[in-house]
Amino acid sequence: MDTVCVYCGASAGKDPAYAQLARDVGRTMAQRGLRLVYGGGSVGLMGEIADAALAAGGPVTGIIPERLWDREIGHKGLNDMFVVPSMHARKARMVELSDAFVALPGGFGTLDELFEVLTWKQIGYHDKPIGLLNAYGYYDTLLAFARHAHEQGFVRADHLDLLIVDTDIGRLLDRLASAQPVHVDRWAENGEAV
Repeated sequence: MDTVCVYCGASAGKDPAYAQLARDVGRTMAQRGLRLVYGGGSVGLMGEIADAALAAGGPVTGIIPERLWDREIGHKGLNDMFVVPSMHARKARMVELSDAFVALPGGFGTLDELFEVLTWKQIGYHDKPIGLLNAYGYYDTLLAFARHAHEQGFVRADHLDLLIVDTDIGRLLDRLASAQPVHVDRWAENGEAV
């Protein structure tokens, strides 16, 4: 695993802990020699993770649609920047360039990216590990919904197993590198691996 795509918000959220989390993730990835692939913005959690990775000497690749270049204030200090014509092109290029994926806190765009890459794995378009960093319980209700969808017969247990969930970035990166998911029955109520 050399390159990790991180999905995260173009907003920093209300709690400053989210920005610190993004900085910690960027720094940790750089210290491990991992290339960061992300949405290419310079604001919100996207800007925080990119700046922290760059400050720690890590390589960073941004992928941003033309339409969002101004809105997300495309980062001008990256090692590589791809300006693509659409969100579809952005997501496809992220999958193409990355060995693994991690979702940090974010909004609808982050969820869209997470669920698309998860669906692509489910139906066999790629076989790369996907992680969810459930820091501060941000994704607790999403994980509860996933369990509910499974209980109602809409999501198979083996498809839930495609999502590797942890609350610590170091552990999550280790688990992505070894691609050892936790079975749905072993998710704690707070989303932490047990």
